[in-house]
Amino acid sequence: MTNQNVVVPDTKSGISLPMVRLSGSSIFPATAQKPPTAPGTGGGGCISLSAKKKLLLENLEINGGGGAAKINSWVDSMRASSPTHMKSSSQSLSEQHQQQITLPSALDNFDQIMEASRGKQIVMFLDYDGTLSPIMRTTVRRLATCFPTAIVSGRCRDKVYKFVRLAELYYAGSHGMDIKGPEKGSKYTKGTEPVICQPASEFLPMIDEVFKELVAKTKLTPGAKVENNKFCVSVHFRCVEEKKWSEVAEAVKSVLNKYPKLRLSQGRKVLEIRPTIKWDKGKALEFLLESLGFANCTDVFPIYIGDDRTDEDAFKVLKEREQGFGILVSKVAKDTNASYSLQEPTQVMDFLQRLVDWKKLAFQESRM
Repeated sequence: MTNQNVVVPDTKSGISLPMVRLSGSSIFPATAQKPPTAPGTGGGGCISLSAKKKLLLENLEINGGGGAAKINSWVDSMRASSPTHMKSSSQSLSEQHQQQITLPSALDNFDQIMEASRGKQIVMFLDYDGTLSPIMRTTVRRLATCFPTAIVSGRCRDKVYKFVRLAELYYAGSHGMDIKGPEKGSKYTKGTEPVICQPASEFLPMIDEVFKELVAKTKLTPGAKVENNKFCVSVHFRCVEEKKWSEVAEAVKSVLNKYPKLRLSQGRKVLEIRPTIKWDKGKALEFLLESLGFANCTDVFPIYIGDDRTDEDAFKVLKEREQGFGILVSKVAKDTNASYSLQEPTQVMDFLQRLVDWKKLAFQESRM
């Protein structure tokens, strides 16, 4: 493909910053494409979702038309992905456990993971919501002194930065569609300019229009919250009564039908409208590895920790590259391409702290 040297605005300073030029890169598609279908069950992880639920999720993400039947399909999908409904299954916990293929614990297998990384550069990728917590800021800062570290989130990049407030990290917001590298304080920064990547910048005016329309459409639905995440719009229904979910689905459908260049996807109790470009957290991971000089290296070891369905794109990339591991943060069974699991953010903090301690010990031993 052709080289790209895109100029994008920095919203805080008002100054246009050049995006890093990547020669011969294959991560920028020449034309917009439909997103790939969700990975199958051969992903080496927990398997408990029914075929019906998978079909509902795929139907929700790919199709945007239809009438009442389509709304009902969306609501069924919203129910299927609801943690409340997953927990209220008629099956007993023991029956559910018997149907699961449990991922090995990343904590219990820490030494095995470190052995696999021997002689390679570890690069850390962390989702924010459901993976990190505000009290982990000190641990993440220590982590960034040991390894290149990126926060990859569905939220707007500026919002995530306000939560974390660590200038030495890479930040990928809007599911990887808004990436910026550290301006200072990182020994892994390449070149004199910060890494910038906004592959969907042409969609910004459209996203703003959709946001305003959805705010107006959902204002009479109690509990509905519409969030502008810059390159995508998120409609949260966590606080909406279930009997009102069809109102949310109808509002989203009525707006989405007017924008054929946008598509719908679903997270945990959230409907998200995004550009149709072939870009996701997996593409963001590849871009960042390339920016760090690890595009075609065999001595890199990426570790991606996340809890959301959108993190599966990154897990899948790592599996296909046969480099590093994905770590799923979840207490319930999920179809996944991750290799290991952690149950909650406190375990994530323990894992990250062990990484830091391991790195310090390795450095001390190298100096003996």
